[in-house]
Amino acid sequence: MLQRVRKTLEFNKIVEELLRHVSSPLGREKAEALVPSTDFQEVVRLQEETDEASTVLRLKGNVPLGGIFDIRPHVKRAAIGGMLSPQELTQTASTIHAARMIKRFIHEMNEETSLPLLDEYAGRIAVLADLEEAIRKAVDEGGEVLDSASDILRSLRQQLRSREAKVRERLESMIRSSNAQKMLSDAIVTIRNDRFVIPVKQEYRAHYGGIIHDQSASGQTLFIEPQAIVQLNNELQEIRVKEQQEIERILIELSLLVAEWDADLLEIVTVLAVLDFMFAKARYGRTIKASKPAINAAGKIRLIQARHPLIPIEEVIPNNITLGDNYSTIVITGPNTGGKTVALKTVGLITLMAQAGLQIPALDGSEVSVFSSVFADIGDEQSIEQSLSTFSSHMVNIVGILESADENSLVLFDELGAGTDPQEGAALAIAILDEVYSRGSKVIATTHYPELKAYGYNREGVINASVEFDVATLSPTYKLLIGVPGRSNAFEISKRLGLGSSVIEKAKTYISADSNEVENMIASLEKSKRLAEKELQEAHDTLRESEKLREDLRKEIIVYHDKKDSLMEKAREKAAKIVEDAKSEAEEVIKDLRKLRLEKHAEVKEHELIAARKRLEEAAPETNRIKKKAAPKKNQHILKPGDEVLVTSFGQKGHLLEKVQGNEWAVQIGILKMKVKEKDLQWVSAPKQKETRTVATVKGRDHHISLELDLRGERYEEALMRTEKYIDDSLLAGYPRVSIIHGKGTGALMRGVQEYLKNHRAVKKIRFGEAGEGGTGVTIVEFK
Repeated sequence: MLQRVRKTLEFNKIVEELLRHVSSPLGREKAEALVPSTDFQEVVRLQEETDEASTVLRLKGNVPLGGIFDIRPHVKRAAIGGMLSPQELTQTASTIHAARMIKRFIHEMNEETSLPLLDEYAGRIAVLADLEEAIRKAVDEGGEVLDSASDILRSLRQQLRSREAKVRERLESMIRSSNAQKMLSDAIVTIRNDRFVIPVKQEYRAHYGGIIHDQSASGQTLFIEPQAIVQLNNELQEIRVKEQQEIERILIELSLLVAEWDADLLEIVTVLAVLDFMFAKARYGRTIKASKPAINAAGKIRLIQARHPLIPIEEVIPNNITLGDNYSTIVITGPNTGGKTVALKTVGLITLMAQAGLQIPALDGSEVSVFSSVFADIGDEQSIEQSLSTFSSHMVNIVGILESADENSLVLFDELGAGTDPQEGAALAIAILDEVYSRGSKVIATTHYPELKAYGYNREGVINASVEFDVATLSPTYKLLIGVPGRSNAFEISKRLGLGSSVIEKAKTYISADSNEVENMIASLEKSKRLAEKELQEAHDTLRESEKLREDLRKEIIVYHDKKDSLMEKAREKAAKIVEDAKSEAEEVIKDLRKLRLEKHAEVKEHELIAARKRLEEAAPETNRIKKKAAPKKNQHILKPGDEVLVTSFGQKGHLLEKVQGNEWAVQIGILKMKVKEKDLQWVSAPKQKETRTVATVKGRDHHISLELDLRGERYEEALMRTEKYIDDSLLAGYPRVSIIHGKGTGALMRGVQEYLKNHRAVKKIRFGEAGEGGTGVTIVEFK
């Protein structure tokens, strides 16, 4: 791309804006050297890089790119044997650290979302943690060599501090003496030429002897190193020399380490420069609300709501611009200050930005082509030095364009043919457009000449366009109308400004019939286009409202079903609680019955209690069921005593005893006898004709699990084995509670049994028996 074209389209201002977003000198160098690429694959990769960086910024907001320095000069000097300064070593360590942080950051981000290009760059960064640690151990952030750099340096600095303290102590004693106030200009200890001195009045110089290192501007004060501390200062100076020698040795050693890793360090710098530049482009794109364009090599441009990037977002008017598909040339006509040049520059500048890897200020779905050349003849480029007129200057540019333009070129003409006789200028403009069009170039041209309005109708692949002008406000709207040529609006503007109707009507008589017909056609096109755009907008609004209504309805249906499910769940829980309460009450009754049996030997069979409890448990509703049970059928049989029926309110079967009164029956359900309304009864079967009387028998120990386990007299190990088997059998039998008799004795068996029960996953609670249950000789076990 020609530098003159980049300047004409103000690409240099884009670079200036980009520089605001770099984080290091490396990124600044890359940004300053930014030029559009003409290689299709390179442009695609540059856009992918910027898009990945934008993805990271969208997800994380920022990236760790601080502490990066251009250490290339340091590395190269170290590689040829030079000694690096502490500051240069610190910058090297800082850059190594920054590289390590960005590498880890990118790898972590790549686990969240796919970032192949960034991950590739991160993979090229060598982790030089040992070199960084060696530098950090020897040099602090301020560039000072630390005592910890070596044992020798630590020892020398300890000696320095000790000798300095001794010198200061001697001098402090001198300035505190009785004569010091008279002989000294000030009672302080200071330093001259790296030696401790005191300020002595000129007339008392002989009193202290020693060496004069400096004097005040007036000459009345001499900075003297007293003879008494000359030797101490000499010793200090010797230690400082040794300290400096040790520091140089340390710096040379570290510089040699840097030289060992010179290739890796230079690669780190290269990668960091690219990464900083990528994220600078992404930040700039976020600032101008840009998007990633699709890239093609077919010369097609499709910009959706494109904006000029250098005009503030709140002021710029976005436009839709297409070129290179159904037509390859756009001729924009219309009055001055209407926005024709802005539209022209917008297309050219966006093309340069896209080919430089920058995202463009347009909506998603926009498309830009990669051109081998972009030519622009824009503005008044009159050359005083060459004594060329405006027309001549434009012709020089156009001649250069015609020499180089081809099918891979984008050509932008502003006010083509201006600056000369209108008839000749229009003819030249048509000829130039024909020539560029014949070469296959993509062309956008602006002009004042009305002759070019007809050009768009007479040439295949050429389309007219204009910038809309609001006659009511006498101001342009800056909206580009593709397919509609511009008109002068001179008569309407003059009328709005107060020019008499008679003058305007007379002026119209001087316009040819063909011109009037063209103007009327243009006005009709503008009206039709505005109407079409209005109807399209209304259709879009209607579609959005319909989609919103559909979404609202979907949400309401979801809320309805959620509320319905919630209410049903609450109802099931309420029903379950009612049954649970009934079960608890029944358990209390059974407990009382058992207690009665134990205390008064009542004739209540244990298996009957278990059967009753089982039936109560089966009466509990399944709260996790979703489908309701089918409603019971109405009785189609006449109920009679002895019939087997289903009590629908409990879900249990029983037998009818007798009809009590009205529509109530006495029903036997297991050991329970209750009154039930006839509407809650469903006939199951009639009693057998030949009924045989059965005698209830109690099964033997081998067939029935007792509610009690007696371990008295058992050995400890056998007792625990029996307890384990008994607990398993009781769980299989569905018992909620059992008793284990272990006696009191020494308590060893009791403790072993209870320890086992406490660790059993199915045991809910254990306790000693009450007074009527055997006291501490019995452990009552409740299961979950």
